[in-house]
Parts: sequence; C-alpha cells; structure tokens
Amino acid sequence: MADSHSDDLIQALVSGLSGSVVLTLVHQTAKELTPDAPRMDVLGVRGLRKLLAAADAPQPGPRTAYNATMAGDLLVNGLYYSLVGSGPDAWWRGAALGVAAGVGGVVLPGPLGLGDGPSNRTPQTKLMTVAWYTLGGLVAAGVSRWWSNAAK
Repeated sequence: MADSHSDDLIQALVSGLSGSVVLTLVHQTAKELTPDAPRMDVLGVRGLRKLLAAADAPQPGPRTAYNATMAGDLLVNGLYYSLVGSGPDAWWRGAALGVAAGVGGVVLPGPLGLGDGPSNRTPQTKLMTVAWYTLGGLVAAGVSRWWSNAAK
C-alpha cells in the first residue's frame, strides 16, 4: 500500500512540475515577443522584495532576485499543479486549477500591493494570464493521464 501512495505522490509531483515548467517557458518566451505579455516575473520580484522588507532582511541584487523568483515560481506552481492528481477527473481539476490561478494572477496583485500592470494592463494581458495558467493545469493533467496509462 505504501508503494502505491509513493507512486501516486511522485506522479502528482512530476505532473505538477511539468505544468509549472511549461507555464514558465511560455511566460519567459512571450515577454520577449509581445509587449502585452503578462510579466509574472516582475510580480514575483516585487513580492520577494516586499517579503524581505517586511522581515527586515537584506535585499538581493536584481539578478539574484530574478533567479530566486524563477526558482520559487517553478517550485510553488509545481506544488500547486500537483493537486491535479491522477484519474480521469485530472483534466477537470487541471482546467479548474489553471483558471483559478490565472484569475488570481489578474485580480490579486493590486490588492496585495504589487501593482496591476504586470498582469492586468490590457485585455490581452489578462487573457494571456488566464490562458497560460490554464495551459499549465492542462499540461499537468495530460502528464498525469499519460503516466496513469503508461503504468497500466
């Protein structure tokens, strides 16, 4: 029984990390190609700096802050997308988690004091934010379903 739970956990974590990697690659590629691309990296750096300031901790340089944010994004989004789990309902969970994350990415930065511009400046930016987080959830679901089918 423990092996089954361990296998399920590994499947969920690998699936979640896959969704996170695709999400990050899309964000980082699009920011080079279109001025309306969401800049979640900017929000991440702002969030990191805000947390460090609240903790009265030293502020890292720009490159270190960016790298820490990218690593944190991959980890946190990967853990989040790992909630997709397994089974045929993974597709629905992936879509729902992705839409929820995308809407949160549009709605929450302003109230959190991170500014609206990076994810909310144009209708296209808002749409891309929701679409790309949804893509991440669907990739996680797809990897999970592939894993389940390969295990049969």
